[in-house]
Amino acid sequence: MYRILIVEDDRGIAQAMKVQIEAWGLEAVCVQNFRNVLAEFAVSEPHLVLLDISLPFFNGYYWCGEIRKISKVPILFISSASDNMNMVMAMNMGADDFIAKPFDQSVFIAKIQAMLRRAYDFGKSVPIFEHRGAILNTGDSTLSFQNQKISLTKNEYRILLALMENKGKIVSRERLMERLWETDSFIDENTLTVNVNRLRKKLESIGLQSFISTKFGVGYLIE
Repeated sequence: MYRILIVEDDRGIAQAMKVQIEAWGLEAVCVQNFRNVLAEFAVSEPHLVLLDISLPFFNGYYWCGEIRKISKVPILFISSASDNMNMVMAMNMGADDFIAKPFDQSVFIAKIQAMLRRAYDFGKSVPIFEHRGAILNTGDSTLSFQNQKISLTKNEYRILLALMENKGKIVSRERLMERLWETDSFIDENTLTVNVNRLRKKLESIGLQSFISTKFGVGYLIE
């Protein structure tokens, strides 16, 4: 089932859109925390985003740009601000389409269905993982945090992916070495330690202190 993320601060309008979307057999999720839309985007893993321009804290253009840094998910701007300049700005920030409020329900649903067909008939979405505001993009092996972005080596990426797939759980050193063996002929304990330390330094360089915890004699975890 396709999942739609609704980024609209008017609860009445957001709920009305949610009801319309679900009536057509789609799943809809409304953003609750407008201070950190990106984190809710990462958690919900939507197939399409409905994005209003006027939002608390940061406007829709800002969040469109932030989403575009980590994902190619279709974005449909929905706003009462329907003049040409707003449409141009939305498209320049990476939006795929624009519909002005108030809109006809049939046109609204038709646009959503058309965007989903275009996006997912020809390819799959790229999964992302979020923790403490840090977002790991599996499409290009990068990590984003507070407007900063770092590239990860193959080993750093595999280590962090294994940990973020198991948030709150200890991942043993043996399991991590197995993940690294998938692409390298041999990884020993010392090599794993070196890679974890390098990864920690990269994380600290963008403000992620103590992101990875060590459980001595067992393994590592993020919590």
